[in-house]
Amino acid sequence: MSGERADRAGPDWIAVDWGTSNLRAWAMDAEGRALAETASPRGMGGLAPEDFGPALTAAVADWLPPAGLPGGLSDPVPTLVCGMAGARAGWAEAPYAPVPCAPLDPARAITPPGADPRLDVRILPGLSQARPADVMRGEETQIAGLIARRPRFDGVVCLPGTHTKWAHISAEEVVSFRSFMTGELYALLSTSSILRHGMREDGAPGEVSPDAAADFAEALDTAMSRPESVAGLFALRAEHLLNDLPPSRARARLSGMLIGMELAASRPWWLGREVALIGAPGPTAGYATALEAQGAYVTRLDPTEAVLDGLRAAHAALWEKAE
Repeated sequence: MSGERADRAGPDWIAVDWGTSNLRAWAMDAEGRALAETASPRGMGGLAPEDFGPALTAAVADWLPPAGLPGGLSDPVPTLVCGMAGARAGWAEAPYAPVPCAPLDPARAITPPGADPRLDVRILPGLSQARPADVMRGEETQIAGLIARRPRFDGVVCLPGTHTKWAHISAEEVVSFRSFMTGELYALLSTSSILRHGMREDGAPGEVSPDAAADFAEALDTAMSRPESVAGLFALRAEHLLNDLPPSRARARLSGMLIGMELAASRPWWLGREVALIGAPGPTAGYATALEAQGAYVTRLDPTEAVLDGLRAAHAALWEKAE
């Protein structure tokens, strides 16, 4: 099948990472190389179930043969989707796989309704944990990408984001995981609380300007040694009013306090283990600085490369092995 598709114009298959705010897609060749990339702001959060099929078609239309051609001119293009399209409020629910398990089980992928007939769409499931109750959807594909590159990895993966994930990996399985709302708390406090008046700059937790590195380190150390001190965040507002604390330094202190609280809570996960950080450069830099200050051994992976490696592995399991 893969060889037949490679003979015609267009991609051999399509890889899709569908988030809450946007979707990204890649046209892939038979060797798993990305030939082209596209992005759309039509994320899961703004779509009704019936909108997903047209949104995907619009995003990848340039890679498809014209609609309405007589049957038999081309096979549907295998299209593998990870992320929020498989959520309960998404295109169609792809039920979670309970841990411990491999991060991706392509056999659990579902075929959603309403897809363009030129596309053979499969949506990958996320992962769930019974106790403590937790779920992830999308991050498991990046974890699968890490395992595809390092099958013997035995350690912890940290994926900074709106809801940062910590996952224990052993024997190519996700043993357990925990989510922390550090990114969302940071966004709420810096844009919707009283603290917003002294924080007029954009950013994410872990993104620290050079002039504020000392503020980040001090706040991180305080929060790790005394997590309860984070309850005193109003001091950032007072510092702005009384001492003209610059926004960059205020954001660095808030970032340090929240990440420090998270690292104190997640200490059993990272202490004495290798930590693989997967995420955007800014936030991962802050997490790397914080972890290395605690003596942790940290490696960093590009999130796009990780998700593509995971989708390549799932594509091989779904289509190439079926030939």
